[in-house]
Amino acid sequence: MSKHAGDLITPDWPAADTVHAFSTTRHTPASTGSSQGGYASYNLALHVEDNPLHVQKNRQQLAAQLSLPAEPLWLEQVHGTEVLNAAQTQINVIGATPPQADASYTTHASHVCAVMTADCLPILLCNRQGNKVAAAHAGWRGLAGGVIESTLLALNEAPSELLVWLGPAIGPAVFEVGENVRKAFVDELAASASAFKANRPGHYLADIYQLARLRLKRLGVDGDAVYGGEYCTYTDEERFYSYRRDAKTGRQASLIWFSG
Repeated sequence: MSKHAGDLITPDWPAADTVHAFSTTRHTPASTGSSQGGYASYNLALHVEDNPLHVQKNRQQLAAQLSLPAEPLWLEQVHGTEVLNAAQTQINVIGATPPQADASYTTHASHVCAVMTADCLPILLCNRQGNKVAAAHAGWRGLAGGVIESTLLALNEAPSELLVWLGPAIGPAVFEVGENVRKAFVDELAASASAFKANRPGHYLADIYQLARLRLKRLGVDGDAVYGGEYCTYTDEERFYSYRRDAKTGRQASLIWFSG
């Protein structure tokens, strides 16, 4: 099980002491977040029509509470497979459009990789030595399209040397998809059929955590090296934002970096 400090989630994995990883919830761990209404109270996304001043205040609070070594590399996530090198990407300035990608990685200390989610799967990765980290945003399109594969390729690390944490996403009891989604996975990896349970006609309940594990297994990442996967953003309304549940809502963030 992952660990909690206030309302921050910390991966319960045997990462090196140099690695720092967290996932936020809709509540700030110390006091009251600035966002209101459906965004209450710790929304970290600027693209969801929340008051940008509230979002910036939340981001500043996050930086202070986590003692972030630098501004995170916030991405304009497009459900694709593009992976950016955080050390070679200009950090966003206020008002600027963030770079389009769905994952980032770094082999340099003090660069913060980050993804935002509200049902999609956040994936944090590091090597056992603790000098390579990555964060990936995996909705079903990105997962089927190969965002995990692209991230591992960018990290350029032996799969046996990787640790992976699957952060809060929509759970298998409520993630209903159509035949097209099942087909996209099964046509590419037959074992993916085990992650779909027939529901009403033409629809299935999908286990996004299992789909990620199957792809990691195919890439050579041992199941014992994959952690997390115990949350459901849709059903845990008190703790998590969920786009499927609320539509107009905020985003939690998953962040990772390593110290020198």
